[in-house]
Amino acid sequence: MSWSGQELRAFHAVLEGLGKLDYPVETVPLGDDISTAFGPRSPHRPDIVMLPQPGLVPRQLRDLEPIPDDVAQLGRARLWSELLVQGGITYGVPFKTAHKSAVWYRPSVFREVGVEPPRLWSEWLTLNRTLTQAGIRPLSLAAGDGWVLTDFLENVLLGIAPSVYAALATATTPRPSRQPQFAAALRLLGSMWSAPETLAGGVKRSLVQQFPDAIVEVFGHRRAAMVLASDFAEPVVRSFAADPNDIGLFTFPPLSSGAAAPVVVGGDVMVLPKPTTDDARDLVRRLAAPAAADPWIKEGGFLADGRVTGYSPELTRLAEQLATPGGLLQFDLSDRLGRLGDIDRLWRVLTDFLIRIGDRGNGVVADAVDAAMTELRKVEG
Repeated sequence: MSWSGQELRAFHAVLEGLGKLDYPVETVPLGDDISTAFGPRSPHRPDIVMLPQPGLVPRQLRDLEPIPDDVAQLGRARLWSELLVQGGITYGVPFKTAHKSAVWYRPSVFREVGVEPPRLWSEWLTLNRTLTQAGIRPLSLAAGDGWVLTDFLENVLLGIAPSVYAALATATTPRPSRQPQFAAALRLLGSMWSAPETLAGGVKRSLVQQFPDAIVEVFGHRRAAMVLASDFAEPVVRSFAADPNDIGLFTFPPLSSGAAAPVVVGGDVMVLPKPTTDDARDLVRRLAAPAAADPWIKEGGFLADGRVTGYSPELTRLAEQLATPGGLLQFDLSDRLGRLGDIDRLWRVLTDFLIRIGDRGNGVVADAVDAAMTELRKVEG
C-alpha cells in the first residue's frame, strides 16, 4: 500500500473491525514504489496489494492471480470493469474510491469579498481576480506532489475534450503531443497558474509543498482561500480548520456554458500477486464486504464505490456525484498513460510548465505551452 499517517491508522481500524482472524496481518507501506510488490522473486512481495493506480492492472496481469469468484463481481462495477476485468477474468476489487475534482475552501473568505463558488471555469478565474484584488491569495498548490498538477490538467482536458481524454486513456501508445486539445488544456490551465499573486507563497513555495501542506496553507495558516484536494483530504481539513463551520467544498466547474462538469476518479484496488494463498483470498473477501470500511468512513476521508450514505455532508455530495449516471466521469488519465504518466515524464513536464508561467502573467503562457509540448514529444518515446 502507499498509505501513511492518518490513512494507515484508519486502515488498522478497519482490520480491527474484522474481528479475530486465523492468520496474522502485517501492513507494509511501499510509498510510490509500488512496482516492488510484483513478481514472484520480489523481496517485498506481499500477499495483497492495495494498488493506488488501477491503470497498472492490465499491465501487470502476468504477476496477478484472479480474484475469487464470490467477490469478482465487485470488479465488474461501473467505472472499474474496463481496468479490472481482462479477458473476462477479474484481477482486482475496488476498496477505496477517490474523487479528484474536489476543491476545498473557506466560506468566510468568500463571504468577505462577496463571491460564490464558481459555476463555470471563467467564473473561477474571475473569483481568483476578486480575491487577489482584496489581498487574498486564491490558491494553494501542492506542486511538490506532481500528481496534483496532473489532476488539475486532467480536469481541464476532460472538460474541454472528453473524446480526446478517452482516446488517450485507451491508446496502446498515447501521444498527447499530437493533440491540439492537449495544448488548449495547457493554455487554459496557464491562464490560472500564471496570474500574479494567485498561488500562496508563489511558485517557489508551491514547488516544495506537498499535499497535506497545501491543505494546511488554507485551513491552518489561512494564507490561501482554496485548494484542489480529493476527498481523502477531509481529515487534514478538519484537523486544521479553526472553525468546523468554516469548511466548504465545490467540484470542478464546467469549462463552458452548457457543458458537463468533469469528474476525475482514482482509487485503491485490491490485487493478489502470484502465487497467492487461501489466507490472502479470505482477507480480500472480508475487506470487500460492504460494512468493512465503516470505521474509516466514520473517521472521514473515505469513499466506497456505489455507497452514498454514512459520510459528512461534503463527502455525501461527492459520493452522489460519482453515483449519478452519465456526465463526464473518467479515471485518472496519468494512471492510464503507462510510463508517460510517471514522475519523470508528465509530472516533470507540468512542473517545468508551472516554473515558466507562475506569477508571470498570461503573456508568457503561449511560449510555455509550446515548450511543454516539445518536452512531451521528447518523453513520449
